[in-house]
Amino acid sequence: MSHGPQITLPWLDPEHPEAPFPDPAQALREPNGLLAAGGDLSVPRLLNAYRSGVFPWFEAGQPILWWSPDPRAVLEPSRFRLHRSLKKAIRNRGYTVSFDRAFEAVIDACAGPRDYADGTWITTSMQRAYIALHRTGHAHSVEVWDGPRLIGGLYGVAVGRLFCGESMFSRERDASKIALAWLCRHLVAWGWPLVDVQMETEHLLNLGAEAIPRGEFIARIREIAQEPVEPGPWRTDPTLSPLDKGWHSQT
Repeated sequence: MSHGPQITLPWLDPEHPEAPFPDPAQALREPNGLLAAGGDLSVPRLLNAYRSGVFPWFEAGQPILWWSPDPRAVLEPSRFRLHRSLKKAIRNRGYTVSFDRAFEAVIDACAGPRDYADGTWITTSMQRAYIALHRTGHAHSVEVWDGPRLIGGLYGVAVGRLFCGESMFSRERDASKIALAWLCRHLVAWGWPLVDVQMETEHLLNLGAEAIPRGEFIARIREIAQEPVEPGPWRTDPTLSPLDKGWHSQT
């Protein structure tokens, strides 16, 4: 009895986390971007992956799977669309925003149940791996607070001057958008040219993201992902606000 075509993937050796990844151009068309399997989720392996335009994505019970989809969704921070409704929310709701204040709480919230999904790809092993990245200064979170209550945020990985967004959550309307606005405002001030958002969604496209060919993405990150930026905790700059004029696309 036939069970359909078998997929043969390169299998990564867990003993050599710094070995090069296969060329992303070799990734499968279906499922889109599946490149390799195996390996581990160590800090060196993950940094190697993000610098190569590759990220892990798998469910509990599966081997570690590595992806580089085509096209790739990206957001230039200066092209973030700060819509009028979002400006109003930032101005009037009195929320506060922090960086790297509650990374573990953010990743735990991102791993929580969603109305549109039965499970989560942010498994316990993934949470441990990104917490390790955070503790070494390579993964960062943005938190949105209503008083003492964490109501939204996002997290991702910084390699060179590239920020690789992983996931976001909201417990109140617009909270994740506010987190992204604050992140983009700071990235513009720091001279960081690109956020990798991996896969296009209507939500991200509405905020200024675009889909580009994988080859163009790999070419764009080749230098910026290798720049010698010192890892360490991030802090918000009190002189910067998403309401500042001139840093973002006008809507």
